[in-house]
Amino acid sequence: MMRRYLSLVVTASLAAVAGLAFHRVFGLGPVVPVVAVAAIVPTVLCALLSGPRKANRSWPLWISLVLTVVAWAGTAAVTVLRPALSDGTLPQALRAGVLGSWKSILTTLLPAPAKPEFLLLVHVLVWLAAFAAAELALRTSLRALPCLPALAVFGAALLLGVDGPGSNLGPAAATVVLIAVLILVRSEPEASEGSKVAVWRPVLFGVPAAAALGALALLAGPYVPVSADPYDPREQVQAPPPQQRDGVSPLDRVGGWLLTPDQVLFSVQAARRENMRLAVLDRFDGVTWSSTARFVPTGSRVPEAPEEEGGGGKRRSSVQQITIRDLPGVWAPAADRPRQVDGIGVVVDPASGTLAVAQELRNGQSYRVTSEIREWNADKLAAASIARDAEARAATQLPWGPGATKAPVQLEEFRRFAQGATSGAASPVQQAAMLAVHLKTYAKYDVTAPPGHSYRQLDYFLSEGRRGTPEHFATSYAVLARSLGLPTRVMVGFSGGRASGDGRNMRAGDVMVWPEVKFDKLGWLPFNPTPQRSTQSKDSDSVAAGETQQKLEQLQKNAASQQRGSGAGKTPQTPAAAAKPVAEDSPLPWWVYAASLVGLLVIGYLAAVLLAPSLRKRRRRRNGTPAARVTGAWRQALEHLSDLGLATARTLTAHEVAHFGEGHLGERALQHLGPLADLVNHTRFAPVPPQPRAAVQAWEHTDELGRMVTAKAGRMRRLRRRLHPRSLRRDRP
Repeated sequence: MMRRYLSLVVTASLAAVAGLAFHRVFGLGPVVPVVAVAAIVPTVLCALLSGPRKANRSWPLWISLVLTVVAWAGTAAVTVLRPALSDGTLPQALRAGVLGSWKSILTTLLPAPAKPEFLLLVHVLVWLAAFAAAELALRTSLRALPCLPALAVFGAALLLGVDGPGSNLGPAAATVVLIAVLILVRSEPEASEGSKVAVWRPVLFGVPAAAALGALALLAGPYVPVSADPYDPREQVQAPPPQQRDGVSPLDRVGGWLLTPDQVLFSVQAARRENMRLAVLDRFDGVTWSSTARFVPTGSRVPEAPEEEGGGGKRRSSVQQITIRDLPGVWAPAADRPRQVDGIGVVVDPASGTLAVAQELRNGQSYRVTSEIREWNADKLAAASIARDAEARAATQLPWGPGATKAPVQLEEFRRFAQGATSGAASPVQQAAMLAVHLKTYAKYDVTAPPGHSYRQLDYFLSEGRRGTPEHFATSYAVLARSLGLPTRVMVGFSGGRASGDGRNMRAGDVMVWPEVKFDKLGWLPFNPTPQRSTQSKDSDSVAAGETQQKLEQLQKNAASQQRGSGAGKTPQTPAAAAKPVAEDSPLPWWVYAASLVGLLVIGYLAAVLLAPSLRKRRRRRNGTPAARVTGAWRQALEHLSDLGLATARTLTAHEVAHFGEGHLGERALQHLGPLADLVNHTRFAPVPPQPRAAVQAWEHTDELGRMVTAKAGRMRRLRRRLHPRSLRRDRP
């Protein structure tokens, strides 16, 4: 009885550790109370129902199932679903938590918000694992079987927590220790030992060894070589479709903002001055620029940029405290690239890092953003080549326009203009830099220029007007660069600001629009084609850019000036001819996964049917009292005889079975089956239990019988019988 209750303590700990693995999904704080209740309550319930009742029999399993469902409903309503219970959304939370929470988690950036319907999934899984493990520990004698429910929950946590913050190395090491302890606690004690020593000896001597094993796993885990990224189920789940977040594009607001330059839109408190990014516009249809962002919910974390981004320089951290004033729309400003957002619920586009809110921004809203600011290396910038991935290819498209049946005449004019502006450039970086420098001197800054950035309006800006706002300069640059094959997008944000106390007020007149070009291993690099404003406000502390942007512009000017010494006389290297497209990694077809699964199942089955008889024989020989080992030897002998055609021994006496063996193996078999039958009858019917020597003799007879059967039936026949599923049965009749 003591060993059974010790097993329950270990199974509850296993379920709790498996539940704590969800800390990569929600963080540790929200998970701990949910896991503690879900692991302890069903275990205690199973322990109470397993107490003495009519000759030490446990309650039927169906009663345990009914009671655990009732107990789960009560604890879930109190611990997890209390907010939903108070606001009357309990049915919706139950339905979403049980049926759809896994998909919502897979489409949410981690750590996921601790919503009741999300935490309900953890509560259900841990509860089921604790209940199943406790019932298996009480109703079966297989030592490691109660570990399986907790391992299943641990696997679910690993899948849902891929790409989450933190590590599950600690819970994995604790799981290894607890499994070893459970096997030791459930091991059969030797008959010669006292009852208390028999119960506590595995704990006293085995737990230190298990702890050493777990410590070894914890220390060696970070150094285990892994050749591939972990499987991420998020890649298989369809993200929510793009939504129209704002009826008015931030780019369309630029002209109006510039006409009311002193209107305070938001304030920023930060240690250093940075450009504040508002929106990323990467799709152009010939009339307007829009965003293809696929926003997903996030608790607070924003994922890193793709691996190739930021590879050309260092990163430094920047913390901004942002307070909204008169900024309209749903786009939330932040320095590029945000990594953590606290104080406001946001959705984020993982590709660009753009932030948005579900409802329109309100005056007085405040939030804190931690960003990683990129600083580029001059050598890598000079040697950069344009990116060739799918995003970059999409960013080179120049569509004809809505409803157009032929290419606009302006496209060829734009291409000639861009080629003339970048004549002599020896690299894509020089092309991009020279185009920005040319536009700065080609046209003048004028806030009264009519807004708009369609093909027709850009053609007027470049051919006749030659006066415009940042909207015209940035969108003209993006279209001209695309005509050369450079992947571009347009950014809307703010720069400069006016000092106010310990922060800066970002006003409507501080709005900036700038283009970005994507380079291989560098990511998106900003360029500034807008000339300095002819009338700069006296109380503005910056003309166009933060410190990092100013350094980048200087690097770009150096790259543009180098073409005079190194690129003169050379044929311009257009990006379209610079390199061949790189084939994208195509996902594996479904049949590869199916074939792998079938292969794993076959390998697992072969391992089970080949190992199960050996493990069963080892357990029968070593575990239990001498009487149990004698009985085990007899059952092993029956398995040997079944290979000769013995179908059942339930209706035969021991000596009748011995004569069956004599008929197939000869008189020599009776020399072993006869004494073995006597030992079995003595074990079953004698008032005095057999001595340990009797168990040794029984197994000697059984081993010799096994060799005789192998010689008679042949090894291949015995191997074929092992491959039959019945070889997995615990005991044969």
